Amino acid sequence: MKNIYKILIAFIGVLAVSCNADAVDERPVVDGVIIPEITAPATGQTYVLDVDDAANEAAKFTWSAAKYSSPVAVNYTLLIDKKGGDFSAAKTLETTTASLTEVSVLVRDLNQAAIDLGGEPEVAALYDVKIASNISGAFQQLSKGVITISVTPYLGRVDYAFTDWYLIGAAVAGGWDNNVDTKHQPMFRDGKASDKYKFVGYFKAGNFKLISEKGSWASQLGKASEGSIDIKDNAGEFTIPADGYYAFEFNTTSLKYTLKAYEDAAVIAKTYTNVAIIGSTINPDWATSTQLDQSAFDKHAWSLGATNLEEGEAKFRANNSWDVNWGGTTAFSGGGNGENIPVAKSKYVIYFNDLDGSYLMIPNQE
Repeated sequence: MKNIYKILIAFIGVLAVSCNADAVDERPVVDGVIIPEITAPATGQTYVLDVDDAANEAAKFTWSAAKYSSPVAVNYTLLIDKKGGDFSAAKTLETTTASLTEVSVLVRDLNQAAIDLGGEPEVAALYDVKIASNISGAFQQLSKGVITISVTPYLGRVDYAFTDWYLIGAAVAGGWDNNVDTKHQPMFRDGKASDKYKFVGYFKAGNFKLISEKGSWASQLGKASEGSIDIKDNAGEFTIPADGYYAFEFNTTSLKYTLKAYEDAAVIAKTYTNVAIIGSTINPDWATSTQLDQSAFDKHAWSLGATNLEEGEAKFRANNSWDVNWGGTTAFSGGGNGENIPVAKSKYVIYFNDLDGSYLMIPNQE
């Protein structure tokens, strides 16, 4: 009886293997029958992109449906490459599922793809666009035909999640005029603690406050109350008793501030003919520099209007010489003893203070 059971079990095992093999052999082979092709926009379209339209639609792409030898759910990937590229390093503009055959591409996504493919800001260049279809990522077919479009990208925006505070009032440069174009002195934000701000410089006798947005009174800081060392929204004014140099610091987390006379006479007395920014961000060989403008209100305060800077490093130096130079280790703001400041590619408004080497570089400017 045991032998009969053994024979029966062996027979069932052989039958199962045979059935599984047959099942594998009978699985349908899926082949592409019709390759998708882009139907809109037409080849030759031109796109001049604007940062102010970043969240808007740049173009709507549509294509003919792919067909396979068996009923399957089809996914699509819209790809872009440099004109004449082989799409081995193409960038993905969008993907769709559930057999959708159209997609809207936002300005910011088309812009970033063009930049990533080597596009120069504000320079038109040609790009090829293709559509690829796949079945759950297992079988992909790339359209043979391409459309060619012209894209003029903008510089793009650097991630800058910081608040900048500006001095405003009778005691500081710009007076009480909060106009965007008025020369307001910003506070210098600590490079490693974004809630700490300071400014060492010249003040006239009088009062002042702080605003975080030029041209608006919506957000402002002032002294909480007489005799207090606290600050708060829409509060009173800070008072400067007499013309001179002062050190003003505050913390937006603790809401505390200090305001005291700056008495380092030797540092105050040391002035420079010019201060410039220099580095690979301006010239790969550090061979040229860009001069900053000296404030008419405070001879130790310098600034530079919206200026294109490349990816690289920078320092500040005095009198076109390396005898006196300043730097830092943190992007956008900080201070140091001549270290190279890391700089991301963008257009910046720049502020510098030669009393303590503080710098502030605000990206994404026009």
